[in-house]
Amino acid sequence: MHRFGVWAPKAQKISLKWRDQILSMEGPNERGWWTLEVSEATCGDKYGFLLDDDPNPYPDPRGLRQPNGVHDLSEVHDHNLFEWHDKFWRGAPKVGSLIYELHIGTFSKEGTFDGAIQHVPYLADLGVTHIEVMPVAAWAGKQGWGYDSVALFATHEHYGGPDGFKRFVDACHANGLSVILDVVYNHFGPVGNYTTKFGPYLNADRKTPWGAAVNLDGEGSDEVRRFFVDNALMWLKDYHCDGLRFDAVHAFLDLSAVHFLEQVAVEVERLSATLGKDFFLIAESDLNDPRIVRSREASGYGFDAQWNDDFHHALFTMLYRPKAGEGSYYGDFGSIEDLHKSLVNAYVYDGQYSVFRRRKHGRPPTGLPTHHFVNFDQNHDQVGNRAQGERLEHLIGLPAAKVAVGLLLTAPYIPMLFMGEEWATSAPFLYFADHEDEELRKAVAEGRRAEFAGFGFEGDVPNPEDAETYERSRLRWDEQSIGKHAEMLTWVKALIKLRRSYVAFNDGDMHHMRVNTDAEKRILILERDEARVLINFGEQPYEFALLEGEILQLISQEGPVVAENRLELPPTTLAVLISSTFDVENRQVARRKRLSA
Repeated sequence: MHRFGVWAPKAQKISLKWRDQILSMEGPNERGWWTLEVSEATCGDKYGFLLDDDPNPYPDPRGLRQPNGVHDLSEVHDHNLFEWHDKFWRGAPKVGSLIYELHIGTFSKEGTFDGAIQHVPYLADLGVTHIEVMPVAAWAGKQGWGYDSVALFATHEHYGGPDGFKRFVDACHANGLSVILDVVYNHFGPVGNYTTKFGPYLNADRKTPWGAAVNLDGEGSDEVRRFFVDNALMWLKDYHCDGLRFDAVHAFLDLSAVHFLEQVAVEVERLSATLGKDFFLIAESDLNDPRIVRSREASGYGFDAQWNDDFHHALFTMLYRPKAGEGSYYGDFGSIEDLHKSLVNAYVYDGQYSVFRRRKHGRPPTGLPTHHFVNFDQNHDQVGNRAQGERLEHLIGLPAAKVAVGLLLTAPYIPMLFMGEEWATSAPFLYFADHEDEELRKAVAEGRRAEFAGFGFEGDVPNPEDAETYERSRLRWDEQSIGKHAEMLTWVKALIKLRRSYVAFNDGDMHHMRVNTDAEKRILILERDEARVLINFGEQPYEFALLEGEILQLISQEGPVVAENRLELPPTTLAVLISSTFDVENRQVARRKRLSA
C-alpha cells in the first residue's frame, strides 16, 4: 500500500502514471492536494503525475528518489527500510565545535558517498567534530556544486542515492562525527525544476540573483513553506543529519509576521524534543543582522550560528592584496583594525557606511557569545568563485597560510576548514556544472569568460561544463606525506590538539579576550586567559617580551629562539604562548599584571 499525493491547487484534473497504468486522482481538497491510495504499489515502482491535458508525466516534487535523473519518473522509496547503527548517537556538542566543509564529488577518487566513507576515520583522527556536506539534493547532470538542486527530496544519484547518503551519515556517527547538510531553499536550479507546473512555488514579482524569488508570503505560500520545512525535517529525521546549513538566507524575501527562518527553528525544536536529539542550525547571511542567531525569546529567529564573512575578508586582505575583479566587496577591508574588530566584535560592519554597498550596513551583535559565529579562512565560495579556483595557500604561500589557519583555530569563534586546506592541497576547487541543456551550457561557459574578462583577468577561464574542470578539483590524498603538504598537516593537527587541550580556546565569552594591534608594524596580539597568540603580519622581525611563566607552545616557522625572556618573531609568523601562572579565578587581576609587565 502506498498513498500518492501532490499539491496542485490550480489543476482541473490530475492522473497518476504508475507502472503501465494511468489512474485518476482524487481532489483537490480545500488546500489544493490530490491523493490516491494504490494497494499494490511497492518500493521501486516508477510513477509520475499528468496535469490536466498535458500528456507528459512529471516527476513528484516530493519524490524521494530519481533513479534516472530529475527529468524522469520518480521512484517509490521507504526510508524505514534502512538499517541504522547509531541508536545511541546524540551528536557532538555545538559549543566548541570544529567544522570541516566538503564536497562529496571531489572529496574522494570515486566521488561518491561510499568513496567518502573511507576517509571518515581520517577526519575523526584530524580532530574535527562536524562534517558540513555541500548540497546533495538531486540536480540535472552529473557534476556540480549542488546549489542547482531541483528535486529537493531526492539525493543525487551519481553520489549513490538515498541509501548511500545514509551509509555515509551512519559511518560518520560511528566515528564520533556529526553531519551538517547544506540545503538550498532560496531558489531552484535552472534545469529540471518542475515544481512550477504544479503550483506557485515562485513569486515572479520579486527577484533574486537567480531569478524569481521563492514564494514565502504570497498566495499559496503556506504550502510552499510546508514543502521546504518538511524537506528540512526529512534530512534530520530520515537521514539522521545532525544539523543544516541554509544557503544565502538573505535571499529569502519574506514579509510574513512569522519569518520563514523562525518557522524552521520552531519546527526543528519540536523534532528535537520528540527524538531527544539536539540539532545545529547554521545560516549563511551577508546581512550582519544578529536577529538571525538571537533566541526567539529575545525577538530573534532562533538559529544557532551564522557564517561570518567579515572575518574572512578582514584576514584575507591582511595577507593578500586582491586584484581588480577579485571580489569588489574586499574594498571595504584591508587594515589590521578591521581584523582587530572582527575578533572582538564578530562583525566589522555593524552599522557604519559600506563603500561597496553604498549605504550603512549591519547591526552590533551586542551580548552574543562567539559560538554563534562560524569563521573560516576559505570556503567553497571564496575559492571556487575565483577564475582559477586557487586556494589560499596557492595565493599567499605556505608561511602566510599557516598564519591564517593558526589565527582561525585559536580565535574564539567556531572554526571551519575547507576540505584539503589542512594539508595545503595542490588541487584547485573550480566552479563546475553539467546543465544538460546545450544552450545553457554554452551560455554558462561564455558568461564565465566574459565575467572575468570584464574584471581584467587575462588568463584562460576553465569551462565549468567540461568534465576535466571537475576532475582537476578532486583532492590529491597521496600528497599528504610530501614536503609542504606534510608540514601543513602537522601544523593543523597541532593547532587542533592545542584547541582541545585548553579551556581558554573554547571560551565563547568575548569579555575573556583582549586584542592589541600595532597598525604601523602590523602586529596582532590575542589574549585568551592563559594563552597568548602573537602574530607578525609585517615585513620585519618583531621582538616580544615574554611574561612570567609563559612557555612557547607552538610556532608556525622554525628558527626563532627564546632568549632572556624575549621572543623575536620573523615576518609572517604566528606563535602561541601558554602561561603556567595565570589565575583563571582572578582573571582581571592577572590580566592587569600581564598588561603592565
